[in-house]
Amino acid sequence: MRNAYLEALYDLAKNNRQIMSLNADIGAIVFDKFKADFPDQFINFGVAEPNMISAAAGMASCGKIPFTYTIMPFITMRTYEQIRNDVCLQKMNVKIVGVGAGLVYSTLGPTHHAIEDIAIMKVLPNMTILSPADPLEAKKATFAAAQIEGPVYLRLGTSKEPTVYQHDYDFTIGQGVKLKDGKDATIIATGSIIHDALQAVEELEKEKISVRLVNIHTIKPIDKEIILHAAGETKAILTLEEHNVEGGFGSSVAEVILEGNCPPVKFKRLGINDCFCSFYGTHQELKSHYGIAKEDIIREVINLYRQKGN
Repeated sequence: MRNAYLEALYDLAKNNRQIMSLNADIGAIVFDKFKADFPDQFINFGVAEPNMISAAAGMASCGKIPFTYTIMPFITMRTYEQIRNDVCLQKMNVKIVGVGAGLVYSTLGPTHHAIEDIAIMKVLPNMTILSPADPLEAKKATFAAAQIEGPVYLRLGTSKEPTVYQHDYDFTIGQGVKLKDGKDATIIATGSIIHDALQAVEELEKEKISVRLVNIHTIKPIDKEIILHAAGETKAILTLEEHNVEGGFGSSVAEVILEGNCPPVKFKRLGINDCFCSFYGTHQELKSHYGIAKEDIIREVINLYRQKGN
């Protein structure tokens, strides 16, 4: 995803001199080509993330389109006051790009895990939140973010995410994507964990359980229609996120279902169960340890399916 973002940002900067790449002392090597070709459109602020966000707001007030970039907890938490007051309150055209969604930075420990960002960013008025599933979608999300006049939070993995989309498709802000159709249950997910969900759906098909898979790449504004259709047609919903279940993506889906006056539907949120992830290991080992791996997805779908009375 990181490389896809960089490719998209390069193309944007080449065609629009108002595009600015702001960096907080990360990715020095990967930005070399951008810096060499567009030196006047790149600034490294060093380890000074709040200053970077405030400066970005100032640039936006002068007509620039700044894309701010660093590791996710540092660009959302160290900078929260500046994002709230300087960017969102003023409706400034600033793009906040966080790298390392969920548990991707597994061996760096809980200071570098990003499991609270959806919760804190979605409560900010005027903020659009994009959470792509794979590199193709990350590139499309970057282009889409540049077209939005206002604050955008782009939630990225790193550089090793597997492919979800086998073919090109039309990316539309606020419009979810049905990746698989099914009638017994629906998995509604966001981010790179979509790939785990795809594998789980394939395993469940072998067990004669038909599962719909919906990718919500725009967490805010969320696609209510695709959620309500899934709730009405499959009667069992599992939300999936690499994030704390408290206040996260699943909570947003639950709100849509409750306020949509749906008929009774079995519902479960699957994510990190309100804890800091202090276990060390690979990304996959952390997902398994905290109950959001493929096997956990399969187990929870089967439980929901049985509760439906099938």
